[in-house]
Amino acid sequence: MRRIGLVTAGGDAPGTNAAIRSVVRSAIHEGLEVVGFERGYAGLINGQARKMGPRTVSGIINLGGTILKTHRCEEMKTREGLGKAAETIKRYEVDMLVTIGGDGTFRGASELREISNIPIVGVPATIDNDVAGTETTIGFDTAVNTALSAIDKIRDTATSHERIFVVEVMGRSRGFLALEVGLAGGAEEILIPEARYDLDEICERLKRARKDGKTSEIIVMAEGAGSSQHVVDYIARNTGYDVRLSILGHMQRGGPPTALSRTLACKFGNYAVRLLVEGAEDMMVAIKDGRTTSVTLEYAWREKKELDLGLYQLAKILSM
Repeated sequence: MRRIGLVTAGGDAPGTNAAIRSVVRSAIHEGLEVVGFERGYAGLINGQARKMGPRTVSGIINLGGTILKTHRCEEMKTREGLGKAAETIKRYEVDMLVTIGGDGTFRGASELREISNIPIVGVPATIDNDVAGTETTIGFDTAVNTALSAIDKIRDTATSHERIFVVEVMGRSRGFLALEVGLAGGAEEILIPEARYDLDEICERLKRARKDGKTSEIIVMAEGAGSSQHVVDYIARNTGYDVRLSILGHMQRGGPPTALSRTLACKFGNYAVRLLVEGAEDMMVAIKDGRTTSVTLEYAWREKKELDLGLYQLAKILSM
């Protein structure tokens, strides 16, 4: 009987467990055995494995996080680490591998593929939504809704106390999450790494808004767009308004996945298994124009996904 290995690596994303469930049950449906490697690539290197079946994934579709755990593994970036991972794959007689994660996960998968020579398919799961080749990723919708719920509550306080709130959301190098949350949350300003901003101009816009009758504002800022504390201090100093900072942090990674994240995970997990059964060797599952498809693993991590700056301009228009 052929055996499929399963790894969840990188940052956790809501819906990963739903994807694990889909991979395991789809693989068993195809007559495959499933071995899960715990703690990401570190577990693959160290041989932390367990057999998985239909009952091992019962009751997890609604859970955030990953039952296989995850761990950022610097050793996987070395030739020695990749060699150890390949040896583990050989020792456990794994014939094919599914990796669930983001672009860093897929870079490791591409390099592992070259050494181990086994078919590997990636499943994109990251709240950053920054993986090239797919319109969205598992967990992104959940993270947007988690942040949006928090901002809706913050706006109540901002309105009551006539304050400006700078709300920092996750996104170390990309602004997909901040842009989506800012647009849906009606933010007056959105600060993202992909678009330059001038704090003096922002202060002037805030002053004009107050003259026009606004009494509170929300500024959504990606963590990679600069120092949020500096933004707060600068605006307070140059406007005289009451400005507060709220950093949402890792709460955006957790919680039950939304219906969209769960459905996407079910589709992606099943399609990953189908690709492997049909002979795919180094692909990543993707969605384009509402259709499940695939791109090469190398494309997924080498190419830079374009941010829709049209949404950024729309947010500016609607923030008056």
